[in-house]
Amino acid sequence: MNPQRWQGRLDALQLEGRLPSVVAGVLLGGELVWTGAAGEGPGDPEDRQYRIGSITKTLVAVAVLRLRDAGLLDLEDPIGRFVEDTGYASSTIRALLSHTSGMQSEPVGSWWERSPGVDLGTLVARNDGSGAVAGPGDYFHYSNLGFALLGEAVAKVRRKPWWDVVATEILAPLGMSRTTYHPAPVHAQGYSVDHFAGTLTPEPHQDTGAMAPAGQAWSTLRDLARWAAFLASGHPDVLEQATLREAGRAVPPAADYGLGLRVVECGGRRLVGHTGSMPGFLASLFVDPETADGTVALANATTGLDTGGVPRMLLSDDDAVAAEPWVPSDEVPEPARELLGLWFWGNTAMELRWSNGRLELRSLVRPEGVDRFELCGPRIVGTEGYHRGEELRVVRNGDGSVSHLDIATFIHTRTPYDPAAPIPGGPVV
Repeated sequence: MNPQRWQGRLDALQLEGRLPSVVAGVLLGGELVWTGAAGEGPGDPEDRQYRIGSITKTLVAVAVLRLRDAGLLDLEDPIGRFVEDTGYASSTIRALLSHTSGMQSEPVGSWWERSPGVDLGTLVARNDGSGAVAGPGDYFHYSNLGFALLGEAVAKVRRKPWWDVVATEILAPLGMSRTTYHPAPVHAQGYSVDHFAGTLTPEPHQDTGAMAPAGQAWSTLRDLARWAAFLASGHPDVLEQATLREAGRAVPPAADYGLGLRVVECGGRRLVGHTGSMPGFLASLFVDPETADGTVALANATTGLDTGGVPRMLLSDDDAVAAEPWVPSDEVPEPARELLGLWFWGNTAMELRWSNGRLELRSLVRPEGVDRFELCGPRIVGTEGYHRGEELRVVRNGDGSVSHLDIATFIHTRTPYDPAAPIPGGPVV
């Protein structure tokens, strides 16, 4: 056990992903042995709510499997038995759980995750079956829409809202009191990070209505650690371990998805769990069913965290390189503001962005190679990378607009090989 290594890896994830905040935990043998936080957020990091996105699907899947184990439905039942008017009535419960029904990924209409939710009648009327992308069992195709229908099936069988079923039959026995449908204090605000400026845009926390079974819930690091331990070991009042093992086996033609659970390989281990994303939030939860070792991570950014790679990052034995924290930008200084965006060195696409009080120049072909520049009075000087110590000169047109950038004869233009600019230079080899 190496808390310093885990924290170093989390710090690196926060910096590389430009995450306003991120919290993470490691489980060994089903016990939460380490938690860490990076970035800034309100309250106790272990008890701070984040939106968990599609990890909500695992709650719905467990509710469905409870009904199957109680003899109240069969996995081969068509969803039309429970949602009579759907255009996908012949899709089976098994196919919807495993995303092998051929159903389209998203419902017709505006971006459902960022829009006020609609009721079930509206959702069903808009999605009449004509959006199918494949036949049943043709191939794996992830479908948020399918889980909306599964949530309604739970509601129909139990004769109460699907979330009430989840809360009373699943969350309460597991002691997951901080997992809720709506955000509850203290919770993180979801943000989208401006790619070039590093500034934050608050994202709306919509009630997604009939689509809620696909990604509505909020939870905490502590609660999700309990959920991960449950997925490995089961609970006599919720679901037996044997059923969870069934859920964690891939359902052909899906290669890495079972009955509501993703399956990933990590250092010779087979982990089960799920990732999650909603506007302003990212989440990751995976556990080894054999050892109950696992990881949980939650962040409040729309992009930037490799949710599927979190177990590999936190469970590997490699030491992490110390990383400075990434801090969102309040504003970008005027000398740098007009330079942000896409540039070309010849035909090679580059990006220039503002991060932690410096300009960063990255190749989109080889993004791991970064040149950093600082504003030094009227000059812009390289501090890290190939151009360390060299000046970034802003060359202007007669009207004052920017023509190109010159970094020790490396010419960067807004369009590839701009004929109005000098020929791009390069290193002498």
